[in-house]
Amino acid sequence: MNGRYVGYLAGDDPLHGFLSRIIRDLMEVREAHPAFRVFRLSGSNVVYAYQEKFSGTKIICKFYGPRFTDLDKAAWMARQEYEGLETLRRYNLIGSPHHVIRPLGFSRDINGVLAVEYYAGEEFSQAIARATQHRDDRHLYRRLTALASFLATQHDRTASGTAVDFGADCDYLDTVTGRLRRARRIGSDDADELARLRDRWRERPLMWQDQQVWLHGDATPANFLFGDGMDVAAIDLERMKRGDRMFDVGRVAGELQHAFMRDSGDRHRADPFIGHFLREYSSHFPDRQGMFESVTARAPYYMALNLLRIARNDYIDRDYGGRLASQAKRLLRAA
Repeated sequence: MNGRYVGYLAGDDPLHGFLSRIIRDLMEVREAHPAFRVFRLSGSNVVYAYQEKFSGTKIICKFYGPRFTDLDKAAWMARQEYEGLETLRRYNLIGSPHHVIRPLGFSRDINGVLAVEYYAGEEFSQAIARATQHRDDRHLYRRLTALASFLATQHDRTASGTAVDFGADCDYLDTVTGRLRRARRIGSDDADELARLRDRWRERPLMWQDQQVWLHGDATPANFLFGDGMDVAAIDLERMKRGDRMFDVGRVAGELQHAFMRDSGDRHRADPFIGHFLREYSSHFPDRQGMFESVTARAPYYMALNLLRIARNDYIDRDYGGRLASQAKRLLRAA
């Protein structure tokens, strides 16, 4: 079990009863007196793992309460993610090789908690680090092949036939640019250039011609786990939404570029991996060449959007944030 062990969950804690009901009713664990070991997991959210001592059963709990002063808002967020997980699982994204983790329950009154199944696997971030820090390129290529298959399957099964609204993704770029401007991560000249480049992309018919799919919505290296072979599991769907497939695909490509820029200082080292991922994704559609041409033409916008999103974070120092913003503009100039 990854994470820092912090002790046992008290028997009179309401969470103890909540977890006990889950393992009894949903996981068929018949333990008369369950005892739960507690592990604090890393991440931006307050997330803990709970392991029942006698059966070894594991459950992950995400607490929305600490993020909101309003418990009703926390409960709404927990319910939204619960329903998002259920929605994707109804498209037969269950088991091997494509799996969306199972939601197990939520509770407003226990700090806005969402309980989900535990999935043992390698984080996408770990696979990336093996290439950026240890030159294990073959391993990352294999993981990208599996992830491309997962996302292509999710997007293909959930396509709605409704045209994408690229205007929403233009608005998101404006939101990210505004935050960077207020944080003094970019200047007014940078913001003006980003607006001009956004408009050039807005005028491209290709950006409006795909159909909406269900998106993961936060396709970052922390939110995919790899099992054996081609097995992939998606976690953390609180930002799931309908939109352009490139919001997910471009985010993965942008995360790859960011990782190589950060760890090796060479953005070009990411190019073969990005190309491999886009080719593998496209190969799952009948017109693979047409899909490849479409995703490669649109990818620079969404990669840039992701680099700007990363640059706004407080943990990014100003020098590196400036490099991310410069690379984002370089990508957007491809229009």
